[in-house]
Amino acid sequence: MEPDPIVAGVELGGTKSIAVIGRGRDILASHRVPTTTPDETLGELARQLSAWHSEFAPQAIGIASFGPIAVNDGTMLPTPKPHWAGADIVGALSPGFDAVAFHTDVTGAALGEGRWGAAQGLSDYIYVTVGTGVGMGIIAGGRPVTGRMHPEAGHIRVRRRADDAFAGACPFHGDCLEGLVSGPAIAARSGGPAHLLGAGDPAWRDVADALGEAFATLFLTLSPARIIVGGGVGLGQPHVLDMVRERTVAALGGYLRYVDAGTIGEQIVPAALGEQAGPLGTLVMARALLPGGVAA
Repeated sequence: MEPDPIVAGVELGGTKSIAVIGRGRDILASHRVPTTTPDETLGELARQLSAWHSEFAPQAIGIASFGPIAVNDGTMLPTPKPHWAGADIVGALSPGFDAVAFHTDVTGAALGEGRWGAAQGLSDYIYVTVGTGVGMGIIAGGRPVTGRMHPEAGHIRVRRRADDAFAGACPFHGDCLEGLVSGPAIAARSGGPAHLLGAGDPAWRDVADALGEAFATLFLTLSPARIIVGGGVGLGQPHVLDMVRERTVAALGGYLRYVDAGTIGEQIVPAALGEQAGPLGTLVMARALLPGGVAA
């Protein structure tokens, strides 16, 4: 069997970005830069990719970016990140490549988890990152879901407890899911950063309530085999996941016979690849463009 082709990947994050060269799951080289302005960040990444063309001759590139993005034309949509609205991401990073894939960073992470992580062997699953924001990469039939744009399910509304009066922290929607469970939302609700809160802090009950309601909605609308949870809040607070599982089952009220207390531990799981999910996902995206690749 011939070895996998060498491909390139770029994951653009809100605070840092990374370019990688890989063959299969093996990352042969990487280059990390802070995410500042588009000219600085994309320029530095493009220079590194150009150097790798001579050294590795990568055959395709996968680009996964923070959003919101226009998947069809490779640009950044209006975003709170200063200077990035309208940035031509694909145009800056694609010179020298005949094959280019472009998705959100959370979709890239979802694809990485599907190929080598917590969703191996599954064709229908959702990757949820809970950190500074809330993002979801939705994979259906083995392919990322993309309609008019990528899913923005982090901003869905959830049913709330009658005694919870927190206004929410989302500047657009107040108490949408992101406005209730993101790092900034937890800090606004509790008065301190999430990583400093004790396991018994009442803020975690509120986070679990909101995520449980959201995950119940996802099981009802998309019928995923598994929901994978990552991100700084998602992976940094493992005790919360059991609370989320319990709340999800309660919110479903026994309606879905295949989602219950006996199965939920395998249906809501932590991400397996950690920070490597995104970079590895960009390699999955790139490999899918070449002969013999699996659709992504």
